[in-house]
Amino acid sequence: MFVRIALIVGLAVLIWSTVARPSDATGPKRVYVVQAHDTLWSIASARYNGDVRDAIWRIQDRNRLASTTLTPGEKLVLP
Repeated sequence: MFVRIALIVGLAVLIWSTVARPSDATGPKRVYVVQAHDTLWSIASARYNGDVRDAIWRIQDRNRLASTTLTPGEKLVLP
C-alpha cells in the first residue's frame, strides 16, 4: 500500500513539474526587425548591458538561430 501511494505521489510531482514550468518570457515579446548591415553583435551591444557574448547567445537561443548570419527583414524576438 505504501509503495502504491509513494508511486502515485511521485508521478503527480513529475507531471506537475513538467506542466508547471515557467516560461522564459516574462512579459510582452520584444521583436526587432533586422536592418541592412545589422549583426548580432551590433544588436546585442546596443540593447544590453554586460557581456555582449552572453546577450548574443541568448538571442541565438531564443530564436533558434543555427548561425550568426542575419537577413534584412528577419524578425528576432529579444530576450
